[in-house]
Amino acid sequence: MAVKTMPSQTRPHHHARAGRGGGAARAMPRLKTVLVAGTAYVVSLLFLFPYVVMLLTSLRSQDSLREVTFWPREWIWSNLADFWGTGLAVNLWVTIKVAAGSTVLVLLVALPAAYYSARHQFKGRTAFLVLVLITQMFQPTAMVVGIYREFFQFGLVDSIWALILVNGGFNLAFAVWILNAYFSSIPRELEEAAFIDGNGRFGAMFRITLPLAMPGVITALIFTFIAAWNEFVVALTLTTTTANQPLPVALNSFIGQYQVDWQNLFAGSVIATIPVIILFALIERKVVGGLTAGSIK
Repeated sequence: MAVKTMPSQTRPHHHARAGRGGGAARAMPRLKTVLVAGTAYVVSLLFLFPYVVMLLTSLRSQDSLREVTFWPREWIWSNLADFWGTGLAVNLWVTIKVAAGSTVLVLLVALPAAYYSARHQFKGRTAFLVLVLITQMFQPTAMVVGIYREFFQFGLVDSIWALILVNGGFNLAFAVWILNAYFSSIPRELEEAAFIDGNGRFGAMFRITLPLAMPGVITALIFTFIAAWNEFVVALTLTTTTANQPLPVALNSFIGQYQVDWQNLFAGSVIATIPVIILFALIERKVVGGLTAGSIK
């Protein structure tokens, strides 16, 4: 007589094996996530460590600079307040004007150039974009002598306009490429629908395309602003009076031939870093979206 095997006798064993395998499969992604997150935190701490040292040094007293301890023995908060008494507030205002002026100049030139190259297949379009990219290879440091002679002939040495023009020119290529990629990722059908509604080319651009391309615009804005804010070599060459020097150049005055005023130097560096950190933190998500523009078609 044949013995019948009940299906219920085999099912629990099968489900038990599947459950163990599923648990292992779920455990691996969790372990991978923890490792990736842990690595990211370690890398971020390595990048933040110099800024922490800069902040702690700015709060030390003159006598405790040579101490090996990480934390200051005495917190001198007046070092940050004394920054405004050194006259560097004028240089901070010069830096703001140079960075803002360079950013506006770049956007005024890069927006129409990137939009036209993204929407029209004109003759020499590829050569134009390659030429724009080639200009990114030249650094102001390698051309500082020619830049000085050119602005000297125009009578713009020791002028804020000279710094705005130089920073705008050397950041223009990056802005054109970022905006070109973002404009190319926006469907043409949206503009064609705006044409049907009675909008012209400029109306469709400002009402439809430009709002959709705002993450790319903000990316170009923040990178141009930070590059102009931190520029040092050209500003050191083109400015001769203290009142027209940006803050990075003015901070160099704390470095003497025989002594360095570390407290005021680091205090000024902390104050110069705070605006950029706040600006980048406010629009960080849109910057990431702008950098990935054109990656998905």
